[in-house]
Amino acid sequence: MGKLQSFFKLNEKGSNVKTEILAGFTTFMTMAYVLVVQPSAIIGFGDAASFTDVNGLVITKEALAVTCAIVSALITLFMGLYANMPFALATGMGTNFMFGALLQAGTLAFGEIMAITLISGTIFVVLTIFGIRDLIVKAIPKNIKVSIGAAIGFYIAYLGFDNSGIGVFEDGISRGDFTQPAVALSLLGLFLIAILTAYHVNGAILIGIVAVTLLGIPVGVTQLPDSVAKLPDMAGLGNLMLSFDFKGLLAFQTVIYVFITFCGDFFSTLGTVLGVAGKANMLDENGNMPDIQKPFLVDAIGTCVGACTGNTTITTFVESSSGVEAGGRTGLTSVVVAILFGIMVFFSPLVLMIPDAATGPALIFVGFLMVSGIQNIDFSDFTDAFGPFVMIMFVIFAGGIASGIAAGILAHIFIKLATGKYKELSPVMYVLAIPLVMYFIFN
Repeated sequence: MGKLQSFFKLNEKGSNVKTEILAGFTTFMTMAYVLVVQPSAIIGFGDAASFTDVNGLVITKEALAVTCAIVSALITLFMGLYANMPFALATGMGTNFMFGALLQAGTLAFGEIMAITLISGTIFVVLTIFGIRDLIVKAIPKNIKVSIGAAIGFYIAYLGFDNSGIGVFEDGISRGDFTQPAVALSLLGLFLIAILTAYHVNGAILIGIVAVTLLGIPVGVTQLPDSVAKLPDMAGLGNLMLSFDFKGLLAFQTVIYVFITFCGDFFSTLGTVLGVAGKANMLDENGNMPDIQKPFLVDAIGTCVGACTGNTTITTFVESSSGVEAGGRTGLTSVVVAILFGIMVFFSPLVLMIPDAATGPALIFVGFLMVSGIQNIDFSDFTDAFGPFVMIMFVIFAGGIASGIAAGILAHIFIKLATGKYKELSPVMYVLAIPLVMYFIFN
């Protein structure tokens, strides 16, 4: 105990081993749903256990779940030991759904997606090492940054409605058949998550997923696996490792995908780190966080490692705040989370048995959490609000994250130029407009 006290500076930060362990369990409970959602986000919801991309690469849900657990464990452990901060990391929600849709549609191969993710992570690492964070923060307008997350949130919620059967989106929009057991369970799961959240119960999403999965057993919605635990399928894992395809990236839309991936990771990390650190009283009198470059570097390296192991963007999870509220103040909290993720490597059958009826409500709720950021969009100036409006509407009604974000940014640039407010635009925005225009012309 003495060595833990000394290494993590528990006394100095006003914590103890028992509190840190409890905080670690709390954080894990609130974000463990990622192991369920990530595989389906990439290769699609439903009963299919695998997917073959346009290059013939076979990707399995089991391998995606296992590598997600492995990378989440390693990078969260790195955060705890290097940064000594109570932040946990895993594959972030947002770009995984964008890339999953592109993969399933045959637009991108899995190797191209991993190459884009690696490029994004490398840019993040370089900018962090050379301290260019503030330049990027100032270059992208606040409204655009906020609306990217909100737009993706709407898309994730749509997937939740569609995959759960609560909503039907074929030949128009209509309500699902609530008499079907799977749909009824999805509604129950959604309300259960909402009620638990209203009562501030930690792990509300995970509890909802587990409850619906168990209730689905007697009605035939949940199919029990042959075993509870098993060693990972090494052949499946091998297909994901170092699966890079840079040849297919010589197109204008590649710049868009890199931009979206980078911005999603960068600004999500910035907001999450500052927000969680604020709850932990880790900010100085000016609202700045000492040693903020450490969690940024861990996050950036995590994305690069994730790409090498078949994972989309690795990012700091806002659910880390639950552990902070439980008293976590040091990296020991992160170490506990890492250990729990590591244990889950051997329990992939439990993850894969979870039906769409259970994941659908979770997606809807994750979408809600992301959409709630829309309140931070400044609507007082029409020229600042028009771009975000176009972005969100394009994502919702055109059904595409990449095209929606590109359209929103171009709309922002256009309205500023048309109203003579061109000086409000950073030179970075003008440069960015070129590949965005080419994206629509050639795609």
